Amino acid sequence: MRPAEPADVEAIAELRAMVMRPDLERLGRFDEHRVRQRLRDSFSPRHTSVILAGGAFAGCVTLRPAEDGQWLEHFYLAPGVQGRGLGSAVLRTLLDRTDADGLLVRLNVLQGSAARQLYERHGFTVEAQDPIDIYMVRLPGAGALGT
Repeated sequence: MRPAEPADVEAIAELRAMVMRPDLERLGRFDEHRVRQRLRDSFSPRHTSVILAGGAFAGCVTLRPAEDGQWLEHFYLAPGVQGRGLGSAVLRTLLDRTDADGLLVRLNVLQGSAARQLYERHGFTVEAQDPIDIYMVRLPGAGALGT
């Protein structure tokens, strides 16, 4: 991983559109422009890391300070690197840091998204949900399932 730079915004916006499209279409919420613009509007290079695989851009993740802990946002991996343990490795690294600082972590994931299983394996539990989003929380030290 490396720190994000302002110039990374368009590559990340494109990755977001590609990765989220199937779930957003299933939920009847895909909008070609809005999916990219929402990323541009909330992009924070200061809190974002670019994920590299073999030296090439493979994804991103944002860990943004919040009033009562951290928000995990914009965690996207290119389809070609998914399913190889990279997402778990990145998540473990971030959660080791938040655990050391005694911080809880919140996130939201789209209803029906396969990413929910990844988060549950790493100690996240459902806090609330609506027809579109599932809001999850992980207390410090929650640990991964099976460890």
